[in-house]
Amino acid sequence: MKLLPTLLALASISLTAAQAVDTVEILNGPADNQGPAAAVNKGKPIFNGKDLTGWKGVDGFWTVQDGAITGKNTKENAAKENTFLIWEGEVGDFELTCKYKITDDKGQPSGGANSGIQYRSKVVKPDYSVVAGYQADFEGGKKYSGILYEEKGRGILAERGQMVVLTEGAAPNKPKKEVIGSVGRPDELQDAIKAGDWNEYRVVAKGNQLKHFINGRQMVSVKDETAVGAKTGVLAFQLHAGPPMMVQFKDVLLKQ
Repeated sequence: MKLLPTLLALASISLTAAQAVDTVEILNGPADNQGPAAAVNKGKPIFNGKDLTGWKGVDGFWTVQDGAITGKNTKENAAKENTFLIWEGEVGDFELTCKYKITDDKGQPSGGANSGIQYRSKVVKPDYSVVAGYQADFEGGKKYSGILYEEKGRGILAERGQMVVLTEGAAPNKPKKEVIGSVGRPDELQDAIKAGDWNEYRVVAKGNQLKHFINGRQMVSVKDETAVGAKTGVLAFQLHAGPPMMVQFKDVLLKQ
């Protein structure tokens, strides 16, 4: 009966493969679908397209231009540190979809421009609208768009293309980061992003699972099992200190 060991070995391989699929599905499951059914309900608008009602930031940095939230950092009016336009509500488990454009302060493509979407974050300096927490990063360059960054916290938690599990490390600000797979090659994912033009960003947070998408392409998938991983907090848009830049947001839809 030499057939029995062979069948047992095949069963073991199948079980291992099934377990691997289960792990992937936890991080990269049905919520990632981009088909017609997923597009039916993207949420309710939290920006009215006319003014900054419901949002709060430092006077002089944020306006509404051509129906878009517009943040500008210029030589004449330079941000002394990263500052944010903060939505009046809070988010826990949610899905946010918006369009963004990032350029220099004259509206031209710029590799030095950087911004991001803060979520489940906390306000740490109210007088200058400074927040700390998870950030869905994007920029005018080609390195950081799509990554998961933690502003004023643990830094880069997942690089573009990575599927990551975060567990307790040597200290709360130094988690153990295990890359368990890939959602795509970083350079190919970058190719899906239009420099100096409008792109669609989608952020999905459910429990400790965090996912970023740009123009329908998944950029990262993260499971944060640490004690410090935030479950609720504020939503905000970043105006980065540094070179003159402009960042714009429109069609901001939130589903909770």
